[in-house]
Amino acid sequence: MNTAVDTASLRKLDQSHHLHPFTDFHDYAEHGGRIFSKAEHIYIYDSEGHKMLDGMSGLWCCNLGYSQQSIIEAVYHQMQELPYYNNFFNCSNQPAVELAKALVDVTPANFNHVFFTNSGSEANDTNIKLAHRYFDLIGKPSKKLIISRKNAYHGSTVAAASLGGMSAMHKQARGLDYVHHINQPHWFEEGAEEDPNAFGIRVAQELIAKIDELGEDNVAAFIAEPVQGAGGVIIPPDSYWPEVQRICDERDILLIADEVICGFGRTGKWFGSETYGIKPDLMTFAKAVTNGYMPLGGVMVGDRVADVLLAGGGEFAHGLTYSGHPAACAAGLETLRILKDTNIIETAASDVAPHFQARLQEYVDHPIVGQVRGKGMFAAVELVSDKSSRERLAPESGGAVYCRNVANENGLMVRQTGDAMIMAPPLVCNREEIDILIDKLGAALDATASHFGIA
Repeated sequence: MNTAVDTASLRKLDQSHHLHPFTDFHDYAEHGGRIFSKAEHIYIYDSEGHKMLDGMSGLWCCNLGYSQQSIIEAVYHQMQELPYYNNFFNCSNQPAVELAKALVDVTPANFNHVFFTNSGSEANDTNIKLAHRYFDLIGKPSKKLIISRKNAYHGSTVAAASLGGMSAMHKQARGLDYVHHINQPHWFEEGAEEDPNAFGIRVAQELIAKIDELGEDNVAAFIAEPVQGAGGVIIPPDSYWPEVQRICDERDILLIADEVICGFGRTGKWFGSETYGIKPDLMTFAKAVTNGYMPLGGVMVGDRVADVLLAGGGEFAHGLTYSGHPAACAAGLETLRILKDTNIIETAASDVAPHFQARLQEYVDHPIVGQVRGKGMFAAVELVSDKSSRERLAPESGGAVYCRNVANENGLMVRQTGDAMIMAPPLVCNREEIDILIDKLGAALDATASHFGIA
């Protein structure tokens, strides 16, 4: 469907019947959007044939791009053999069993068990239940409270959105009253007058203050992304995570690492927890586990928690119809095989990511760039009208929205979060393709500066 007539018809149907995630329904019903119809390697094509370099890996998930035929074939063959069966009632299926072992093999040594879900949101819901069940079984039933961070994203179900710290989501739905939030380690936005490492320690120690406020006997867990992705690619100061780990260890608090965006190579190692040297008790995964080709998520359950659950205590009253779906697990198995056999993570970390980060640094002196930050294969560029005061280009992130729109029109898919341009290109990019991304971003920055009259 690549003709103008087809696109017009599709758009009309889309605007008439399709309610999109995180979208102004009224605005979309009036103006509509792009309809994508094809993808290959790192490029996506809309229904009118326009080609875009996908600088966001889909939604942080297509780390291997769009041309992994062996994943498609793995799903096809599994659908022919066993398209579905559930994992309830003492049942299992071969792909789920094999993927559980494959995940144990690539995650840190303390993870020997996995609970499958369909998404990161459901996995974070599961984390709450696992944490509560763990403390019930060890005779600490009062430990029910969860601490998270402002501006964090942990999903969009009621429970996962409660864990997250995005104000727009909290305004529209009443969340869980046992989730509490502390500040994020966003140095540029909230501590740029301080030494970064001093800021990192100070923000980490808000966790101590919150535990003391709530009572250590009442707090079950602290949940955080190694790097806040959807919040704006917030790179924590080097001092931050060691202090958080120390606090959790000393205060008998479970540490939950949400690896939905950071996992499977994005930060330079298999998992962001390894990049930052932390040892979580529970680890959320999704997205890149199947390269985005099938919906799959889950929780890696550390031995501290799993040993208690396995020791007795009766049924764990939680599950999902599609937990461990055989076709999704087949996609996950093949994705992990590719990542292991081709050394894509290692090549990206040693060659492509350093080139990506070095090229981005060329924009540090650009008149509307306040900060360039990144880790591995994702990054953010903060837009300002004045570098010294960090004043923004326009109200309600209008400058970044304009810049994103220009980039999109010029064939680069990047996102805007707040006043930052964020990007997470596929790990399979080569240097030349990174150069295309950077040059297109630079053209969008130049156009935005010109539009707002900044030389």
